Amino acid sequence: MIAGSNPAVPIMNTYDLFQGKDLEIAELIQQRRLQMLVHSCIYYEFNKNLISDEQWDMWAMELRTLQKDYPNISKKVMWFEEFKDWDASTGAFLPLRDSWVQTKAQQLIGKRSEPKTEQPKKKKVVKKRLF
Repeated sequence: MIAGSNPAVPIMNTYDLFQGKDLEIAELIQQRRLQMLVHSCIYYEFNKNLISDEQWDMWAMELRTLQKDYPNISKKVMWFEEFKDWDASTGAFLPLRDSWVQTKAQQLIGKRSEPKTEQPKKKKVVKKRLF
């Protein structure tokens, strides 16, 4: 279970709450909220950047529009309280120290920063004839 809002309140499964087009919208709202949380955490807490500012802005504006256009769906998707008054200008004031957010951010950073394992190149030995 992913954290969000009040941990004492059980999080309803998106698939139990929505069907059809509403389900698609709910899934996209949830995806964008999680992206905003994790990539803001990577940026503000770990001083790294895995996506461009333009990509972040595009996702942020899309989320803001979805929440405005579909308020009844938005209210039922996890992390509603944290995003209900969010204006998409920054992720600095989101709950970036949430344990799930921190763990996911570290996983993504680790995947991106793991060195590629390459076989060492063999040096070409040139033999010279002495006579």
